[in-house]
Amino acid sequence: MSGRPLTAFWDEARIVLGLPPDATVPDAWAFGDSAEMADELLALVLIGRKRATTGMLWEYEEEVEPLAAPGELSILLDGNGSPACVVETTEVRILPMSQVDSQFAFDEGEGDRSLESWWRAHEEVFGRVLEAAGRNFDPDMLVVTERLALRYVPA
Repeated sequence: MSGRPLTAFWDEARIVLGLPPDATVPDAWAFGDSAEMADELLALVLIGRKRATTGMLWEYEEEVEPLAAPGELSILLDGNGSPACVVETTEVRILPMSQVDSQFAFDEGEGDRSLESWWRAHEEVFGRVLEAAGRNFDPDMLVVTERLALRYVPA
């Protein structure tokens, strides 16, 4: 599917999902901060293991990017920027990172799915992003937690 145009992917997904012909192409995005991470996390979504994700609130504010809302669809991209699947946001919460619980960490599907593993991975990735932006890591910084449901994967 590499190199497949987003509009062609959406046209097919829209039909399978039973959406009207004028349904707007949803936002398209990839996980993580590298092509390798995007592919790794996408693979977890495709096997049904990853059903949640976490981002830093300040990034949304900095990029003037609206938060997803329950019921909203997104197109997930692979590490090459090609569309791979459609997910639906089922829940969005803003909370201090220190309040993310073990069930949410499990639902993110990464590592051994423990809260400790979740913390290590997110502190590492968030730390890189924060450092590049001249910011410091804070375990109580506000994060956006989002639960996802896989809605469409091309045959």
